[in-house]
Order: sequence, then C-alpha cells, then structure tokens
Amino acid sequence: MTDSFHRPVMAPETIGCLLQVRPSIHLDCTLGDGGHALEILRRSPETFVIGFDVDREALSVAEERLSREFKGRFLALKADYRRLPEVLAEIGIPMVDTVLYDLGVSSRQLDTPERGFSYWGDGPLDMRMDLGRVLTARDIVMTYSEEELARILAEYGEEKFARRIAREIVKARRNREIGTAGALVDIIKRAIPARARTGGGHPARRTFQALRIEVNDEIRLLQRAILDGFYHLKPGGMIAVLSYHSLEDRVVKNTFRSLAGSGEANLVTRKPKTPGAEEVEENPRARSAKLRVAKREMANGTLI
Repeated sequence: MTDSFHRPVMAPETIGCLLQVRPSIHLDCTLGDGGHALEILRRSPETFVIGFDVDREALSVAEERLSREFKGRFLALKADYRRLPEVLAEIGIPMVDTVLYDLGVSSRQLDTPERGFSYWGDGPLDMRMDLGRVLTARDIVMTYSEEELARILAEYGEEKFARRIAREIVKARRNREIGTAGALVDIIKRAIPARARTGGGHPARRTFQALRIEVNDEIRLLQRAILDGFYHLKPGGMIAVLSYHSLEDRVVKNTFRSLAGSGEANLVTRKPKTPGAEEVEENPRARSAKLRVAKREMANGTLI
C-alpha cells in the first residue's frame, strides 16, 4: 500500500526549515496522504500534528497511515484551510508553532480518472478537491460565457491562446456535451496552432490548471488564508508554503514581503527554494515547486 502514497514534494527542505523551532504543535493545512506530517512525527517526537484536508479519501488514507504508529500525537480533520481560525477555535487550539501549506494537487487525485484532474485520461470533467462542492469543471465548460472562459484561462492558466480556446469550447458545446477530459483536450488541440503544440508540455495543461483553480476557488482567498496561518503562530513560529505555478507563488511572495516590511516576519527564504535535479528526475511533478518560509517575529518583546 505504501507504494500508492503521494510522494511529498521537497520534504527534506520543508521539514528542515520547520523543525528549526522544534514545534510542540504543527498544523498541516493540506494534509493529503500525510507525507509531510509523517516526516514531522518521525523526526520530532515531541510534536503533535493537526492535519486539515477537504478530500475525504486523502483523510482516510492519512489516518490509517499515521494514527496507529503515532497514537495520541495526530489529529486529522475534514476542514478547509480557509476556515482556519474557526476550526482551531472549535478544537481549542489558539496558537501553533509551525504551519505548512502544500498547494499542489496530489498524485492520488491526478491518478484517479474519475476525479477529472488529469488531461491524460478520459475521466469526467469534475476537478473538485472537496466532493461536497457543487461547481464542477463540466459546469464551467458548459455554462460560462465565452468572455468568462477566456478570462479564467488567461488569468488562472496564463494561457496565451485563451480566447481561441474559449471560442472553440463555446462552438463545440452548441452541438454536444463536453463532459470528459478527452473531449476537452480534443477541443483545446483544435484551438491551438499546430506550431504551438510542439514543446512546452501538454497543450491542455494551462487550461486544466485554470479550470481546477476556478472550481476550487484556489486563488481568491489564498492571501487571507496565509495571513490566518501566520497570525495563529506563536512568537518565533514558522510558516512554509509550497506553490506550483507563478500565480500562487506571486501571492505567497507578496504576502510574506508585506509581513517582513511591517517587521512582523523574517524571510527565512529570501528567494524560493526549488527541488533538486535528482528529485525532479524521480518525481517529475515536483519540477515547478517553489518553497517559501517565513518566521513570525516580536517587536520590543511584544508579539505583533
């Protein structure tokens, strides 16, 4: 079963930064299969780990994986990190020592065709991380206007052929349902000029990224979520964020810089850490990862 676990990205670098403070309470806001949490629990025997995730399957996997070996030191909760203050209040934990956000999609989600995240398969266009949400990628493709589609493809996917793809989607849906990943990939390939489809990765990558972000509302509340995590740190506590595309990284960078500019934070990573060549070779999905870490500071002995 261990072979099927999602491989945590940049685990040594991430855990190495967080364990500089030897946390008594660590909050993993994106628990997934529990890979980063496992390393914290193993390397820091005094640490209690709280894990949030909206994916029930991932929570079940993490609980089975960690609860027996680390009984009494681990709590998994079905919770959206964007509700961090309320959830911590509900369990009576006012402050933590370290916080981690891993903003990537897990291998489990990508490799499960019926979840609809991957452009390599032909699963239904779903892309919901939390299956309790209503909006799916199919809903977006079939109901958004051409202008709305072009906007999210350009803004969230940074797709330079956004208008062409949006136009082709609207044209295609007049005649048939676009309900599978394969059907959408075919449309995208028709919309993008042949010369642009060679090199630079799969032609549908940016469109699928944009749809996933829109379905899960990933960017709009990201800055607020990071600030919530930061302001629930004890003095000297560490916050680490792993992002996977420029839009996310820009939000993280600007949020951390603003906190550092006000004297509230110290930038542990002035430039983002990236995975080494060996990790990328073993796990190609790690290639775009960027790790940024900040430490909560005190001013004149007073927590800001």
